[in-house]
Amino acid sequence: MSTGTTNKSIFSRLDGVTLFLYIALVFIGMISVFSVEYRASDPSIFMMSKSHMRQFIWLCISLFVGLIIVLTDSKPFSAFAYLSYTFGIFLLIITIFAGVDVKGSHSWLGVGSIRFQPGEVCKIFTSLAISKFLSSPETNFHTLKHRLIGAALALGPAVLIILQKETGLALVYFCFFLVMYREGLPNTVLIIGFSSIILTLATLLVDRWILFGVITLIAAVMGYLIRFHLKRDMTVRILLIGTWGICILFSQVLVPFAFKHVLQKHQIERIYTTLGQEVPEAYQNVTDKNAPKKKGNVSDYNVWQSKIAIGSGGFWGKGFLNGTSTKNEFVPEQNTDFIFCAIGEQFGFVGSAVLIGIYLWLMLRILYLAERQRSAFSRIYGYCVASILFFHFAINISMTIGLAPVIGITLPLISYGGSSLLSFSILIFIMLRLDADRSVMIR
Repeated sequence: MSTGTTNKSIFSRLDGVTLFLYIALVFIGMISVFSVEYRASDPSIFMMSKSHMRQFIWLCISLFVGLIIVLTDSKPFSAFAYLSYTFGIFLLIITIFAGVDVKGSHSWLGVGSIRFQPGEVCKIFTSLAISKFLSSPETNFHTLKHRLIGAALALGPAVLIILQKETGLALVYFCFFLVMYREGLPNTVLIIGFSSIILTLATLLVDRWILFGVITLIAAVMGYLIRFHLKRDMTVRILLIGTWGICILFSQVLVPFAFKHVLQKHQIERIYTTLGQEVPEAYQNVTDKNAPKKKGNVSDYNVWQSKIAIGSGGFWGKGFLNGTSTKNEFVPEQNTDFIFCAIGEQFGFVGSAVLIGIYLWLMLRILYLAERQRSAFSRIYGYCVASILFFHFAINISMTIGLAPVIGITLPLISYGGSSLLSFSILIFIMLRLDADRSVMIR
């Protein structure tokens, strides 16, 4: 480390812009959670039974943990990356057998009155482990072996979280493939990923036998063209036949199996509601084993009420604490998954645009910090943080306005929830600490 950097205090080396954006989002989150629960009849705003007070306590804990991270040497984050990942996997396994049921999910651990989601915290451990692996001199990410190891590190926690009936949180771990793409993952993987999404949508929207015929016809036409132009290229023909087989297997077996045996009824309803379709008879008998009983089909009720709340805010909004939908509790889960509709109703298009602008600024700033690192570990970790933030931000806002199925993903630093606030705070403060030591080569 240079002498000039050594003489500066750790606090003067922290990136002020990132810290300011973090504080701004946390402040917006606090007033948003407060606005959802505030009633004029409340005897005091300092009621411990209210979510905003519990959120304030978690904020104090998060800031205290952030202070410890800032005052800690940055090298242990790399040195203990694999050990922390192993600990995270251990927590996820324990949760499968000893977890607490909360709203149909078995993804919580409880100690007395305190509950937390190991899946939220494990995002930190996975980010450190992937950063450690990809930055290791022994790792050659151009080989299939090391790409498979990287994928296993990312998807291992996701599989365990799916077993806890928390599919939405499990999907977050796919964001690590964006990081791997930055580190050399070929375009073929992204093409396969997008093709899988398109094929899944086609499977849900088109009759299975019609889809079978379309896939077969496309393969036959491609086979004829290959035979006509590349008569001796047997490798291409085998590849075409293999691709046809995989597409048939995916559309005729894997997707139906996932919808019948992996997803729950309310999740299937949300997916088809987003697509504007009725749930087919084949999936009508799927049950929610752990979800609370509800009368009638209410799969699209949350999104419908959320759209009404956001739309009623207009350009300038109704004003702080003046949200009609918020006060009358028309939107379920409005302090967690649907907190964005409270912001849209009270502060309108302008307030929503400002919030989105702050998020984009924070993510771009973190990418800027990542690219100025001398250490590969710090750079990769920065991309992990930005990818997690982007996935949560994009999916949460999309589902509140009906562009994505409701899968229970929080809005970073805004939604009520101690596990979420603490995990995002730790992710950002570790990045700030690594950036403060950016002149040090961390392995």
